[in-house]
Amino acid sequence: MSRLVLLACPDAGPAVDNGSPRPLVRLPARPGREDVDPVLAEYEPRRIAVAGTDADLAAVLLRLLRTERLDIEVAYLPAAASPATRAWGLPTGRAGADLADSGTAGPVPLVRDDGGGVLVGRGEVRDLTGESYCDEVLVLRGPTRRLVVVPGPDGIAVRAGWSGRAPDGRVRPVPPKARAGRGSALGRAVQVGGRPFTVVADGVEHPRPLPRRTWYRHTADWLLVRP
Repeated sequence: MSRLVLLACPDAGPAVDNGSPRPLVRLPARPGREDVDPVLAEYEPRRIAVAGTDADLAAVLLRLLRTERLDIEVAYLPAAASPATRAWGLPTGRAGADLADSGTAGPVPLVRDDGGGVLVGRGEVRDLTGESYCDEVLVLRGPTRRLVVVPGPDGIAVRAGWSGRAPDGRVRPVPPKARAGRGSALGRAVQVGGRPFTVVADGVEHPRPLPRRTWYRHTADWLLVRP
């Protein structure tokens, strides 16, 4: 069993140190079952550090979920600041590498979607005309250019607006009887429905327009190494 295994994807940053005694495994971008599962079985790591993009981190976390290995601690070594580093308050560069080695992991919300994926940094619904609820709070009725969903320590934050600015966790509901409106909220689940719209999750655009999308907090947390 290895204490820490470094999983380096193609966009890994300079924090990846080939001279380190820890095992280093090179993976493709957005690694899948055939890439990640054999590594987990071979090394049986107590902790993994994912070097790459938010989409790479989400792909690895999905494999931990699918293989019932959410007890493995996860550190993140992005090449630069990203929606995930901002959502979880993570450092980058040398500080991120030091944290991966010596930081403490704790449970944080695991956000899934109804398409079988997970979200670690930022989800977007673009050019939407429809409705959206966060739990029982109405956050959109009518048109909006962007609806942004961000996971975090307190749950799932959502904001509808024209600028695409990330939500701040404040609850600003749309009045139930309003014909149109855009608001924000924080909760356990976000449901979106309307005319077919574009979904982008952790920088990856869904291959086709969707008429609905749900993000929700999983029943179990994941273990993230944080400051």
